[in-house]
Amino acid sequence: QVRLVERGGGLAQPGGSLRLSCATSGINFKIYTMNWYRQSPGNERELVATINSDGSTNYPDSVQGRFTISRDNARSTVFLQMSSLKPEDTAVYYCNTRARGQPFWGQGTRVTVSS
Repeated sequence: QVRLVERGGGLAQPGGSLRLSCATSGINFKIYTMNWYRQSPGNERELVATINSDGSTNYPDSVQGRFTISRDNARSTVFLQMSSLKPEDTAVYYCNTRARGQPFWGQGTRVTVSS
């Protein structure tokens, strides 16, 4: 019933940009906090952006000033605009929320930053 579907991953050069989206269904989207996580092989899954229902946002130092999370409540979709990309941004990016007492994850979209 609950679905999160990420799109927009791909190959970018260092210094380039990508825009990810996560379309949701099965939840009352506008009341929930939405998150983006990323994970690369051998590393822990890392929280990279959060947007709350009131529109406030949070970022770790690793992406501060380069990534922007936003939401479109009319479309039940959350976005991640990534700029000034670095090779260390290479990872699978996942959309996440907690609803109905449990976490939900998308299938992930792969981002590769390389020359």
